[in-house]
Amino acid sequence: MSADGAVATRGNEAAGGPAAGGDTPVGVPPPRRRRSAWELFWGGVLSRRRRFWAGRARRLPAPVLSVGNLHLGGSGKTPLVAAVARHLRDRGTAVTILSRGYGRDTRGVLIASRGRGAEASAAEVGDEPFMLAEQLQGVGIVVGEDRVEAGRHALQVLAPRPEVFVLDDGFSHLELARDLDLLAFPAHRPWGNGRLVPFGSLREPLGAARAADAVLLTGVEGAAADAGRELAERLRPFGFTGPGFAVGLEAALHPDVDGRVLLVTGVASPERVLATARALGLDVAQHLSFGDHHRFGRRSLERIERARARTGAEAVVVTAKDRAKLEGRLDAPIRELRVEATPEPAFWVWL
Repeated sequence: MSADGAVATRGNEAAGGPAAGGDTPVGVPPPRRRRSAWELFWGGVLSRRRRFWAGRARRLPAPVLSVGNLHLGGSGKTPLVAAVARHLRDRGTAVTILSRGYGRDTRGVLIASRGRGAEASAAEVGDEPFMLAEQLQGVGIVVGEDRVEAGRHALQVLAPRPEVFVLDDGFSHLELARDLDLLAFPAHRPWGNGRLVPFGSLREPLGAARAADAVLLTGVEGAAADAGRELAERLRPFGFTGPGFAVGLEAALHPDVDGRVLLVTGVASPERVLATARALGLDVAQHLSFGDHHRFGRRSLERIERARARTGAEAVVVTAKDRAKLEGRLDAPIRELRVEATPEPAFWVWL
């Protein structure tokens, strides 16, 4: 790892992911059951926290649908948020996304979009809300540490007035009452490493899934229904009683490019992005991997430019989230690797 937080890999090294489209074949392994003393203690603390907020959560005067995960990033949650919001919008519902706005330089409640594109920069509202604002016409997006205040502000200033709120990354945000909880698990590693933070990648123990109304396995090849049902069955011993659904992830490059490319990522699962880029047939000369939500300061930009010059890449390929922070700051042309979630049809019927 370099001083600016980047890890470089050559294009001919193993991707560490699936071979086609970034999707994972059907098959959910059993989760790890044995827990350490720390996990038993911290899991108990988190369970008490859920019980504490169960009768104290504040409500908004409109239905709230939460999309979240148990992992520290990399679960396909944000494309799922976009898919749910787009589906509700297309059914004629006035929908607004509420987000914390992780990694932004500001505080308080801000409007990221009134449904007509981004109204603020990624630095002001966070990279993921900015990305959603650019992709989702007709969907309001409001950020704020206090999601209740964000929702109330949206009800006051947005037109049309929100009829449904989609809470982004909301599973552990217990202060806001929700009417429906969706919990996403990545197919390539549904249980993370099976351990709680700080020794693992799980924010809460798997027993927290009992609070979810449905679980979704993301990144499944062909969105095979059996995979979603298998996920639900794996979670039954932990108290989960709802249905499970499969979600495919479809990737495309905007616009297309011929020749070698430099892949630059600042996401939680960079190896998955590399696998997806290769599945699309891109000739990846080198992959520069930075940390999740990386800000791309001057030294990072210089490193990217040097790598492009050294490899002779014709363009820099980035995720939609990273493009929000790199657009107009590089001499090299940028191409966006965009991923969309495609839940199985049974999910929309259930929803």
